[in-house]
Amino acid sequence: MQVKAPRGTYDILPDQVHKWHYIEEVLKGTAELYGYREVRTPIFEHTELFERGVGESTDIVTKEMYTFSDKSKRSLTLRPEGTASCARAIIEHSLYNGLLPVKWYYTGPMFRYDRPQTGRYRQFHQFGVEAFGSTSPYLDAEVILLLVEILNRLGLSEFELHLNSVGCPSCREEYRHKLIQHITPVKDGLCKDCQVRYQQNPLRVLDCKVATCHEAITGYPTLSEYLCGECRDHYAIVRETLEQNGVKYIHDDNLVRGLDYYTKTAFEVHIPDIGAQSAIGGGGRYDGLVRDCGGPDLPGIGFALGIERLLLAVESLKSSCVRPVGIEAFVTVMDDKYELQAARLVNELRQAGIRTDKDYSGKSARAQMKYAAKLGAYLTLFVGDEEINGDFITIRDMQSKKQEQVARDHITDHVKLLLQNY
Repeated sequence: MQVKAPRGTYDILPDQVHKWHYIEEVLKGTAELYGYREVRTPIFEHTELFERGVGESTDIVTKEMYTFSDKSKRSLTLRPEGTASCARAIIEHSLYNGLLPVKWYYTGPMFRYDRPQTGRYRQFHQFGVEAFGSTSPYLDAEVILLLVEILNRLGLSEFELHLNSVGCPSCREEYRHKLIQHITPVKDGLCKDCQVRYQQNPLRVLDCKVATCHEAITGYPTLSEYLCGECRDHYAIVRETLEQNGVKYIHDDNLVRGLDYYTKTAFEVHIPDIGAQSAIGGGGRYDGLVRDCGGPDLPGIGFALGIERLLLAVESLKSSCVRPVGIEAFVTVMDDKYELQAARLVNELRQAGIRTDKDYSGKSARAQMKYAAKLGAYLTLFVGDEEINGDFITIRDMQSKKQEQVARDHITDHVKLLLQNY
């Protein structure tokens, strides 16, 4: 039987990796511009962390987590998201006693058992930022502005930013009762999942992706009607700051996010051009998360972007600046007796920072040229009798087909000069 990658996973082959490098460079560079530093957390955590941090009744915890017992019978889970792991790291290393806010970014694989579809996999990749230690609405706005800047730098200017406030535990409790009262008479019209969870967390019904659930609860009361004064003022400052910075947004009463830890600001980004599954990421404020994970009462705000979804969006652009990174120079050996000199030249060019390769299978000179073309080399350098006897190297431009002879001692500088045209 042929062994294949598990369902919902895939290989990122070399001819695709350059796209990942490009996006990751934009993500990291933009985050660092805003003062965020990289953190790397374990790929698996104790299951309790996600039960406490993400929420025991969430779909992630009840249906989607990859959980297993190790040889000591401890329950471990492949991380389904990054925020809870960051909260755990804050607590474990007592970073709440240091300089605040703690501003981090991360990137890496996450794992959820879900039905694979376009841009959504069981092993998927996320980029996220987290800022711990401040309740300021201006920090909320900064995090959103960082997200918007990333999209602009990737050329994804045709996005929709959905924005809402999900309130705090005190004002949300009154709303929760009102929403249950509205849903109860029409509960039979909900999907099976919502029929179970609406009593425990009715906001999940608003976040449900099943259309019949939204049809059943038409006319439901909105959370914005029940915000307390503090939450209302917080949301107003976030909106005003975005407006002052020219960021357009859509107030979306349906937007409540799917995790238990969100409070106040919630946001989500959609790229309509990538189809029905248009959401590429989102986030919000989570002032109770660190406390729920066993730490102090430390507020936080952050977001996560799905890199696979970003790739789909970037590839949908008519013009993309994502170019493969390939070989710049190829050394062609005209005679086997000059292999040693060719190897020395290859190493010299590489040490000068020039991406260089050569043939190692004994191809003829003509076959080596074809090989260089397939590798996408810009320049081919010939090493043969004429070159060795004359102490020069023949250089061929693979696009213009022009050739020139360059003194051996000047070869590295001249190759660099020629590559400036590419």
